[in-house]
Order: sequence, then structure tokens, then C-alpha cells
Amino acid sequence: MAIEQNEPTTEQPLVAMTSRASDKLKEIIEKQGRSDLALRVYVTPGGCSGFSYGMTFAEGTEEGDAVVDQDGVRIVVDPMSAMYLKGSEIDFVDALMGGGFALRNPNAVSSCGCGQSFKTADQQGTAKACNH
Repeated sequence: MAIEQNEPTTEQPLVAMTSRASDKLKEIIEKQGRSDLALRVYVTPGGCSGFSYGMTFAEGTEEGDAVVDQDGVRIVVDPMSAMYLKGSEIDFVDALMGGGFALRNPNAVSSCGCGQSFKTADQQGTAKACNH
């Protein structure tokens, strides 16, 4: 009898979030009274470094969306954005001068001082001014 040993798979999640972020999201969703809401995380062309991050609440999923369930919160990501966000982590930063949700993206090789715009190694993007 042969015994096969399978290497444990440590597949990296598409997007993860810190407990601080999931707690804050649960609080916001609860205040909305909408347990059906998910957090949509996306990437759009633009921003001063080539791409910009975005987050909004979604009532459902679109065709092809990846869905991540973590700590009672759903995160949805469209296929194009998933290419740029793989392995990212969402955190909630409480700062004196305007905190909020922050995304740590291991695929970004440079980013703007605003923290909302980034560039990847293989996608140059088109530089534009920050809109804030």
C-alpha cells in the first residue's frame, strides 16, 4: 500500500481584510440595515500613477465576479480588477486627519502620495493628476 503525501496548498486569497476593516464594514452595513450588501473593490484606469482603486457597496454580483467571504463580510471583485488586486489586503486606518479604508497591494511597484493611485510592473498606465 502506497501512501501519497500531498503538499498543503497555501493559495493566496484574492483579497483579504484585517479584523479592523471587517469590524468597521460590519458596523457600516448594520447601520444601513442591509445585510445583503457586499463590498465591491475595483481598479480603474486613471489617477496620477496609472490606475486608481475604488470601493463601493454592491447589492449583488456581476457575471464573472470573484466573491470572497471573510468574517461575515462579502467582498466582490470583477475579473479585470482581480488581475491587479491578487494578494491585496484591506485595512481600516483611523487617523486624526481623515482615516478610512486602505488597500495594501503587493502588485503595485509605485503609488501616488494620495494612496489611491498605483502602477504595476507590467502595466505602465497614463499619468494624470489626482482628483482631490
